[in-house]
Amino acid sequence: MTEAQRLIAAGLTCIAVFMLDCGVAWAEPVVPSSREEIARSFSPIVKRAAPAVVNVYVRRKVKQRVSPIFNDPFFRQFMGRGFGIPRERVQNSLGSGVIVSPDGVVVTNNHVIKGRGEAEIKVVLSDKREFSAKLVLEDERTDLAILRIEEADGKFPFLRFDDSDALEVGDLVLAIGNPFGVGQTVTSGIVSALARTRIGISDYQFFIQTDAAINPGNSGGALVDLKGNLVGINTAIYSRSGGSIGIGFAIPSNMVRLVVNSASQGGQVKRPWLGATLQPITPDIADSLGLDRPVGALVKNVAKTGPAAQGGLKAGDVVISVGDKEIADPRAFRYRFTTRAIGGAVKVAALREGKRFEIDIALVAAPEDPPRDARKLSGRHPFSGAQVANLSPALAEELSLGEDAYGVVVLDVARDRPGFGYGSVRPGDIIVAVNEVKVKNTSQLEQMVTDRRRYWLVTLKRGPRLLNLRIGG
Repeated sequence: MTEAQRLIAAGLTCIAVFMLDCGVAWAEPVVPSSREEIARSFSPIVKRAAPAVVNVYVRRKVKQRVSPIFNDPFFRQFMGRGFGIPRERVQNSLGSGVIVSPDGVVVTNNHVIKGRGEAEIKVVLSDKREFSAKLVLEDERTDLAILRIEEADGKFPFLRFDDSDALEVGDLVLAIGNPFGVGQTVTSGIVSALARTRIGISDYQFFIQTDAAINPGNSGGALVDLKGNLVGINTAIYSRSGGSIGIGFAIPSNMVRLVVNSASQGGQVKRPWLGATLQPITPDIADSLGLDRPVGALVKNVAKTGPAAQGGLKAGDVVISVGDKEIADPRAFRYRFTTRAIGGAVKVAALREGKRFEIDIALVAAPEDPPRDARKLSGRHPFSGAQVANLSPALAEELSLGEDAYGVVVLDVARDRPGFGYGSVRPGDIIVAVNEVKVKNTSQLEQMVTDRRRYWLVTLKRGPRLLNLRIGG
């Protein structure tokens, strides 16, 4: 052995002795001591949970869109009488679902069943039994839909909800669904992250991230814990190829439970109304407010008669927690606040001029005042074929338009509407003024558009922008 080799060996020995003196011990591989330890698996959990996870098949007839030019008699004369007539085609979609009660209530993703045209929905259980199902509730804002199995006998296998707030990063979970239509599949992984809010999937963004393999067809399937209970509904993946790369997202079971309960209580989701608009805290805002880090939600404005104002919240306050849960941004607040049941109050902590205080905010639904009074407008004007409604706190909340929204909102626009101003308004637009006259309600707007004009001056609020349009009549 050379002198250099002896020095290296001595150095390594010193390092090893030092680590042992510091209490650092190398982990020794543990050999299973019994057949039972070798045979450990997730199979007991799967046997309990898998029968409650179903395949959801949706079959609908849709009409193919045809350009209006093909309705011209000139084209039909040469191309035949059937030319240009919309034809029906069958559209099929496949997803997964979870039975959450013995009487056949099924949760799935809204994007699994969403689509124009009447749909035939089939639910197929893991034991190959097949049932028809009807749609009970669609909630686009959470991307959840509730189905009910027809001819249910009250004896279906089902999963119980567990508290998704009790999950911790690193917890083992199983994902069960029907990826790519190959049949029911179980994958395992861990909770990779919690409270993911920048995913862009739905209005209520507060997702569980997991590395359990989730693929197309898994949408609406179950994410279960090691007790075999439901902790999430698998909804989306992040992928550049279309397949799983270990980044999947699930809607927390606490949000799912809220939508299921709403379906059982009349089919309309009612969420608590804050009566205030919140905005994220940037590093610059945090610095100006004297905060040591950019977390929480800044109160931008407060409705005069809303729960926030009645509780004592003011513009400029920084909300930092709801109940016993700290919040990082407005999306986190929205989740923590809206997943609470209507009734009673919740304690909210905030900062005002650097001082912490707590208030109780009532958990009440947003009022529909004024009544929406929806109307479909017709005639030769920019709003022909549009369905409009009066904005109320309830409708503004439903459409995610903010607390400062007022006036008349466009709910829908007919695709085949006549009129020169085609394409001028879109669903979600707020009609602020027509010909420099402020629009207060739908009845006033309907009266205003009875005039015949060469052009119209229209002021619209589209998202954060205010548009002033001159449209031919």
